[in-house]
Amino acid sequence: MRITRLRLENWRNFHESDAPLEQRVFLVGPNAAGKSNFLDAIRFLRDVADPQGGFQRAVGTRGGVAQIRSLHGHRPPHVALEVEVDLGDGAPWKYRLEFTRDSQRRPIVKTEVVTHGGKLLRERPNKADKNDPDLLSQTHLEQVNTNRPFRELADFFSRIRYLHLVPQLVREPDRSKGRVDDPFGGDFLKQLARVPPKTRNSRLKRITSALRVAVPQLQELNLKRDEQGVPHLRVRHRHWRPGAVAQNETQLSDGTLRLLGLLWALLDGTAPLLLEEPELSVHTAIVRHIPQMLARLNHKNNRQVIISTHSAELLADEGIGGEEVLVLTPHKAGTQVEVAGAIEPIRALLDGGLTVADAVIPRTAPRGSKQLTWLGGPL
Repeated sequence: MRITRLRLENWRNFHESDAPLEQRVFLVGPNAAGKSNFLDAIRFLRDVADPQGGFQRAVGTRGGVAQIRSLHGHRPPHVALEVEVDLGDGAPWKYRLEFTRDSQRRPIVKTEVVTHGGKLLRERPNKADKNDPDLLSQTHLEQVNTNRPFRELADFFSRIRYLHLVPQLVREPDRSKGRVDDPFGGDFLKQLARVPPKTRNSRLKRITSALRVAVPQLQELNLKRDEQGVPHLRVRHRHWRPGAVAQNETQLSDGTLRLLGLLWALLDGTAPLLLEEPELSVHTAIVRHIPQMLARLNHKNNRQVIISTHSAELLADEGIGGEEVLVLTPHKAGTQVEVAGAIEPIRALLDGGLTVADAVIPRTAPRGSKQLTWLGGPL
């Protein structure tokens, strides 16, 4: 199950964008090109379909239509997202949502269209919307009484997961008190604790095996509750002293916690997983193995993973193909999104035996970056 294409109109950095998505996608580009905003467009669909969210909340948490709408856009002032989805039933799904705001600056649906195998299942505004314009304050995607013909699509969107784990929030969960399924890790250990013990222990066993690539001394990893019922990681390393005291999450490195979160997220679900710069805090020698670890752990559920990255080490993996990489290039009229393998100079380098890192990273380097060395004046 995966998203096969994403089209954006007036979405933040993107005035117009149309990108095919493979089972594994790497987003590459300079700072402020829109990698996070590209991922956020997919998160937006998740938030709209989420039973605890909805269209109004999804727009509101992003600052309103005015904050979402691209500065490169032209009138009429609408924002549009369109996705094509393969749910494995042999017939492609398509969902399109256009929205704007009314005279009271409330977000309203301008167009909502759902098709399955070319058959039209829903098109708005419909007669009911015209008779009662307030209905356009909600999408049919989020309403169980209206999304029955395409419920499986709504369920698919709601299961999309985004992860950008902040190790300090894992160590100090009180900072994120009240949050549920926090993508930044505020309730990460509680998420682990909610999983049935048999499933949780099986996953942690697989993760321990994978983590030993990065932490060779790692011997045991599990989850235990303290006397107050609060879940904590329990970690043991090989040590010269027998029976060494176990450690918890407060004593683990940032890189170990981020790898643990990444590997857990990959095993926890089947809908697309969105990862923001998984190389952060991780040794470069380990970063090179991240694509292989993802592929190995992803062998059973074949989960779509979409990754933003600046890392040449991560992209140096020879198994990454040019069709898996999207190059984001800022222009005056908005960020352009291109498949790396379709860009002639890059394709020539890849055909010549270079890795994606060698062929793509130099092309995305900001112009004049060497001028940063002048900041302190002459030496």
